[in-house]
Amino acid sequence: MPAVDYYEVLGVGKAASVNEIKTAYRRLAKSHHPDAGGSALTFQLVREAYDTLSDPLRRAGYDADGRSVRAPIRPRPRRRFGDEPGYEPERVVIDPEDLEWWEFAAQDERVRHGRRRGPGHTPVVAAVGGMVLVLLPVLTGVGFSAPTLIVWLILTAGTALLVQRLARGYLAASRAKNRFAAEFGGKRVFGTPGTEADELAERLTADLLERYLTRLPGARIFHGLSWPDSVFADVDHAVLCGKRLVLVESKLWLPGHYETDDDDRLLRNGRAFRGGGSRLTESLAEYRRILPGVTLRGAMIVYPSRTGEITTDHDDPSPAPPMTPEQFLHEIGGWLAAEPSTVDSPTMRVVRDRLTGAA
Repeated sequence: MPAVDYYEVLGVGKAASVNEIKTAYRRLAKSHHPDAGGSALTFQLVREAYDTLSDPLRRAGYDADGRSVRAPIRPRPRRRFGDEPGYEPERVVIDPEDLEWWEFAAQDERVRHGRRRGPGHTPVVAAVGGMVLVLLPVLTGVGFSAPTLIVWLILTAGTALLVQRLARGYLAASRAKNRFAAEFGGKRVFGTPGTEADELAERLTADLLERYLTRLPGARIFHGLSWPDSVFADVDHAVLCGKRLVLVESKLWLPGHYETDDDDRLLRNGRAFRGGGSRLTESLAEYRRILPGVTLRGAMIVYPSRTGEITTDHDDPSPAPPMTPEQFLHEIGGWLAAEPSTVDSPTMRVVRDRLTGAA
């Protein structure tokens, strides 16, 4: 392999601190990442330099050796476990009437922008009708006694105040709606699910989310989110509704029964499962750090990689429990439906900015 100076690759000196190396890597990764139009080989080299120089032990060995030899590129592990050639899980189809939250979610299709939402037609009609009634005596020339005049003035002032508050509510809701439209447009789905041959599970989940959870007027779906300080798609999918965010991983694993034990270790058929990994617990920790006011949940949707059935524990207390697609729609859909019509611009902005690739 040709000699390569990792310090030169990152553009730092040999006395550079870990923070300086990290900053240099982040700057170069953004410009050289393939999703940003960079070269995959160049990005791999930048990543190798960072992995070596950011690890104290590896850096010490690299410096002591006195040679700048590029480390061999390790092949990526296969993500699909237990493949059956030609097998694809069936598209999940659920009767909406079986979902308890389905009708409730669409009762009011108006979107609430934070706490801002128009007052609706009924109170406006009532206020206008009340104003007409209190003005009718003046228009018809009816005289007032002193007590009647006092009552009439109180009713007039109250009605005018109500009309004013309704008008302010309409204007505030209209401004919030216009700001949201200018920033986010009318999109409800952001990002692109996996397009590689081994990302079938991601595409199945994307289809599931978009067919069912868009029933929630305030739901916004994201595919491919990075952690802070990362340029990779560390989170397969996310759904945001109001101040509730669910992070989702998609898995294509062997048929069997999946659950977690008391230590949150993944089990298959009662034994430790070593056929695939998850970073969902870490993802939840990263997003709780950048979204302190948001309620988060995790879900790992599992599909069979070959003929057979996947089952999961419906009472799994793990922060990142395995779920069947059907269980996910019942449980997580109902949880998100607590605020079906709310969109929260600040939270949505943070999540959108973590998208990798095209939005």
